[in-house]
Amino acid sequence: MGNLKEIRTRIASVKSTKQITNAMKMVSAAKLKKAQDAVIRLRPYAHKLNDILEDISNSLESNVENIYSRKTLKFEKILIVAVTANKGLCGGFNANIIKRIDELKNTMFSEQDKKGNFFIYSFGKHGSEYFNNNKSKYNVIGYESNIFDNLSFENALPFIEDIMRRYVNKEFDKIIIVYNKFKNAAVQILSTEHFLPIQIVSVEENKNDDNIESNYIFEPSKEEIVIDLIPQSLKIQVYETFMESIASEHGARMTAMHKATDNATTLIKDLQLKYNKARQASITNEILEIVSGAEALGK
Repeated sequence: MGNLKEIRTRIASVKSTKQITNAMKMVSAAKLKKAQDAVIRLRPYAHKLNDILEDISNSLESNVENIYSRKTLKFEKILIVAVTANKGLCGGFNANIIKRIDELKNTMFSEQDKKGNFFIYSFGKHGSEYFNNNKSKYNVIGYESNIFDNLSFENALPFIEDIMRRYVNKEFDKIIIVYNKFKNAAVQILSTEHFLPIQIVSVEENKNDDNIESNYIFEPSKEEIVIDLIPQSLKIQVYETFMESIASEHGARMTAMHKATDNATTLIKDLQLKYNKARQASITNEILEIVSGAEALGK
């Protein structure tokens, strides 16, 4: 049996930890509600905007210029946009992002990586610190650690435009976003989304689709609308991934802290049982010593 004082100290320590994890769980639950509501409000707008963009883009003639779409099938320079959290204590939230990027680096884009053409643009303090501390392994071209401290579309816009501008300037041939998509408080879906170039189906493949013309009235013209709509849709797409990531982070942390609180409760019960057994054994030994001493004096 362990020393009674040591067991009491450990029980007090675990109780203190339990209070912290329980408080963190409640804070994350409150933040999750706000983030979840924001994601739910944004999703219909983002998805509908993307649907309209696809419909219009697919109906355009092939000779219409689109700087965000390229016909080449050869992608030499790859940019991965990694979206992680600013803090830890959220289970495998951040580790899964890094693991997925390593998988892309070592499998799908291994040839580009060997040529030094595999780059990373990181959002979130956790991922930024990791990639910057391993510069010999990763080519980090940009990072932003504080964007999630006060996230808004206006604050995120300069960074989103920077990524889009790098593609337009042909610094990269393909851009992929890796992030955690929010499903519910207990489930986050690790997602790898194609961002640029825009994948457009040819006009020939859509020549029998009459819904494009019947569903929309174009004013002034499809070509002019697309010029403004494509960049706006791309910006909303990235902003939505940021919102999804924040909601996922709070959900992951709430779940992790809930499990930690439950584990602390179980550990306290086990330690209390161990303490009671040790105390019982100590009392028994004291009684035996008293009885033995009394018998010795009686002799």
